[in-house]
Parts: sequence; structure tokens; C-alpha cells
Amino acid sequence: MEKNVFQTLTERGFIKQLTHEGLEELLGKEKVSFYIGFDPTADSLHVGHFVALMAMAHMQKAGHRPIVLLGGGTGMVGDPSGKTDMRKMMTTEMIDHNVAQFKKQIGRFLDFSEDKPNGAIMVDNGEWLRPLNYIEFLREVGAHFSVNRMLTAECYKRRMEKGLTFLEFNYMLMQAYDFLELNRRYGCKLEMGGDDQWSNILAGADLIRRKEQKEAYGLTFKLLLKSDGKKMGKTESGALWLDAEKTSPYEFFQYWRNVDDADVKNCLALLTFLPMDEVEYLGSLKDAQINQTKERLAFEITKQVHGEEEAQKAMAAARALFSGNGEDVTIPSTQLSLHELEEKPLLIDILVKTGLTKSRGEGRRLISGGGIYVNGKKIEQEFQPLTLADVSDGSIMLRKGKKVFHKLVIIS
Repeated sequence: MEKNVFQTLTERGFIKQLTHEGLEELLGKEKVSFYIGFDPTADSLHVGHFVALMAMAHMQKAGHRPIVLLGGGTGMVGDPSGKTDMRKMMTTEMIDHNVAQFKKQIGRFLDFSEDKPNGAIMVDNGEWLRPLNYIEFLREVGAHFSVNRMLTAECYKRRMEKGLTFLEFNYMLMQAYDFLELNRRYGCKLEMGGDDQWSNILAGADLIRRKEQKEAYGLTFKLLLKSDGKKMGKTESGALWLDAEKTSPYEFFQYWRNVDDADVKNCLALLTFLPMDEVEYLGSLKDAQINQTKERLAFEITKQVHGEEEAQKAMAAARALFSGNGEDVTIPSTQLSLHELEEKPLLIDILVKTGLTKSRGEGRRLISGGGIYVNGKKIEQEFQPLTLADVSDGSIMLRKGKKVFHKLVIIS
């Protein structure tokens, strides 16, 4: 008997909250159109979106139809959920550019075949939100919202301390209206999202019940957290992006290769399609064997995001560097002109230029702590320059700590 996708999501640790206990039964007896929204606040998705994308993929594999909702309209307002300050206002041009970038990345997770009943569709809420008549919107949607109730929502309570703008206060109404529009246009019965979206999802389901006299469902996912409770996907240089131009496949691979032992099983369950019996086995390994599991984890996740060829390259690079033979593999690199090198730049400035450190002060602290290497040699002088003598086969290999490498490519 085919496993209900609700059981799959539960077993793999996705589900945090749901509006109805009957959702499992619904997903078992009919194929449902469902949606997740992605606001284009940057020009790339990041690892925080990964859980949602994987959940959508599991749903589609079970025969349900994903609707990817891109926030060309809501992105102009900004979601206050989880934020202590108002989001930066973006132009329509910035939003439209970011939407186009998202489309390319999401295609790696979902099948958009038009000839399949569960083929994913992608829509932009700017289509109905941007032309809205304000008075009509207030009469059709605003009349169904209690301000008192809205102010108890977690997404607003945190912002009340610093000041919640009326612009952001409208966000919940807009997201609820999205659910209503998708229900009317595509028969969408289910909204899913991160647990920070719980209040917004409830609002949408309630609006459908009031306006259409239909049942609508909501489900939230657990956030991707480390075993210490901190958000996963933060690196020293910022977010872990799904765009290869912002986070290289090698850096992406290395992040997952270096996760804590305690986080391996959870990452395998949430971020790969490996069967759960294999996840249980791999997650139970200890000591030296856990390193093989981490490599498998890193390969599977990198393959999902960047394709098998890039995953193979990243794994080869990691192995070569680990063995000390890393000159001919694909790792992050920065070009440095021969003229610049002849000026004998300070290593601490080069560390900032390459992104290995955020500041000269951080570079000095790492050097004094013995954490910076040039061509495998530990650097001990805080203001040591790089010179032509450091060049080997047209490059200089920098290393931070044990595992973070960066190549300086010298050009004439």
C-alpha cells in the first residue's frame, strides 16, 4: 500500500502545526492543489527555503499539485514575520528581477510539465495584488479581519515594540487574499510554509471559509535548526545561498560536509530523498564512519541544488584538499594582478578582499590564534605581506582553520 505523503512528512520531521486533524485523511483520499509563497526579498533563495522546497517535492511525488507563488505583489510591502525592523523597500524592477532568479532555482526541485495533472505551476501574486482597488479590497477582505485579533499574532507582537507600520499591517490581509485567489482560480485547498507563517496561514484559511463557505487547510514546517537551537545555513560570510554565483558549489558542499555530528540525521531526513531506513542507519554511525555519512549528505544536497556534475566536482575538490593535493580542483578563487602583488599587499587585507574575513581586525585575531595558512604554512606575523615568492604555479593557496580554502589566481 502506498504511504500517505502526510506520513512521509511526519516521519521525516517536517511538520510543526496543522489546522485540521483531517488533513492526513484528505491527502490520502484525493490529489490536492497546494501552495507555498516565496517573497523575492533577495536575488536568490537561501538554505532557509530548502525545507519548503523539499516538502513540495515530496507532495508532488505523491501526486499532489504544487503551486509556487512568487511575491511580486507582497514583496512590495514586506513580511514583518520574524523581523524586528521594517524590510527595505524595493522597486518593481528589483522585485521582477528577483522573481526571475527564483524561477530558475525552483525548477531543480519540481516538475513543471504541463501535460501532467500534478505538474507544478508558478504564478506571481503581483498579477492580482498590484492592480487592486483599495476601497474594493477593504470592503471584500478587510471587513473580515479583527484588528484586536491581528494584534495578538506573533508576527506583529515583536514589531509592536519598535513600531509597526500600517504598510506592514496590511501584509496578513494580502497573504490571506492570495490563498483566496488561488482557491478560486486553481481549487487550491492547502497552504504550507515555515512555522513563522502560522498566523498568516490561519488568516487565509479563515477568509476562504467566510467568503466561499469551503474548508481550507494549513500546515507549517519546523524551521531548519541546529541541535543547539540556532538557525542552520548561516556562514561567516553571510547566508548560504542556492545561487552558485553567491555561494559556490564547493562552499555549499563544504558547509554540509562540516555540520555537527548531532545534526547529520536531521539534515538527511529533511534535505535528501534517501529512504528513512537508510537515514536511520547513516545517522547512527559514529566516529570515523560519521565522516563518510557527512560526505554522502553533502553530495546529495549539492546534487539536488547544483546538479550531479557540480556535486562530483565539489566532492573531488574536498577530497583533494583533505589529502593535501588541491591545486587542480574547483575551489573558490579570487584574481590578483601581478602589479597588485608587486606592491606587497598585507595578508590581512587580502583576507578581507577574498571574503575569508569580514575585517582586518578579524584577520589579525585569526593570525595571532594560528588559524591562517599560506600554501600550507602557518602565518605568525599579523602584518605579513604577500610577495612574488609566495606564488606557485600561478597561484597562492590560502587556508582558514582546517577546512576553508581559497585560491588567489595571479594574472598579468
